Amino acid sequence: MNVMDAKIISTQYGLETYLDVVKSVDVRGLHYPTETEPFFEITVGIEYFLLKEERYYDSRKNFFRIRMDSDFGSVTLVETKMESLFSVKNAGEKDATKELIGEWLIKTQAFKQVINELIVQKKTEDVQTEGDIQAVLGTIRFLEKLLEIDAEDIVRAIVKREPVYLH
Repeated sequence: MNVMDAKIISTQYGLETYLDVVKSVDVRGLHYPTETEPFFEITVGIEYFLLKEERYYDSRKNFFRIRMDSDFGSVTLVETKMESLFSVKNAGEKDATKELIGEWLIKTQAFKQVINELIVQKKTEDVQTEGDIQAVLGTIRFLEKLLEIDAEDIVRAIVKREPVYLH
């Protein structure tokens, strides 16, 4: 890692410092399109250091989702219900976070390595049915699209809140 590979965002709570290291990128929950949810989606966690006044630092990990429609034509960012990368930020800080994702995170070696490892994992999955084969192939195409996504696609993306279901 090179110091120049770090990114800092100033927020009302302190300086969020992001590093281009593989252990700071956590990918969870791949979603394949279904009839009720016709989109691809991946949950990404980013560990960062929050530098605060009168305290050296505090390590945190927050999450967001990248969603693409089934033809990969549009990108949406989705706030997670818990530990959201966007949740306690004002409008300017949310815009800076979108820029962080679009102009830095998706270009980092850490992000690319994690996505490439997922592609290899998907390619070696033992699948039995035609439906499973299509799901794996679609997921691989989605992951490959993530490696090709443009910064502008992320910066222009709408940030949606995850729906809250009442029971």
